[in-house]
Amino acid sequence: MKKRVVLALTILGLLTACVGLKPKKEESAFIVLKTPTIRYADMGFISASPSDVKVEIYGAGQPLIKLEIGGLNICMSKFKCMDKMAFNEKILNKDYDKDLLENIFRGEPIFKGENIKREKDGSFSQKLTKEGVYDISYSVNQKERVFRDKLNKILIKVRKQ
Repeated sequence: MKKRVVLALTILGLLTACVGLKPKKEESAFIVLKTPTIRYADMGFISASPSDVKVEIYGAGQPLIKLEIGGLNICMSKFKCMDKMAFNEKILNKDYDKDLLENIFRGEPIFKGENIKREKDGSFSQKLTKEGVYDISYSVNQKERVFRDKLNKILIKVRKQ
């Protein structure tokens, strides 16, 4: 009898342990990542869970770049892991919000939703300017996400396939 209770509790524990987990969202996309220090444009995959985002860009079937964006750090196959602000300073712009890259790959608003214009279909756009620092246009719709900073010559585009 004791063995049956233990077995039943073990099975119940195993079945309920997975209930609270949120599945990863995975998508294939054409990804453009152009900054003054790096330039990639090719097919790739984005895998997002509540705790992290992984981005892989391929060229001719071979992995060109891999980004892993966690809660505190960004790891990139061509560079060592850095905290998010150090990554922004080296690759993007030191004045960007620390979660900017993660929010772009998740298709979420940047800069805490500042100057957001929402549409009925769920798409949105943001226009952010800080004189001499950045001139950003960011838009998200069902098919693509486009981040462009004209002043810093940065383009990040994700077109779903």
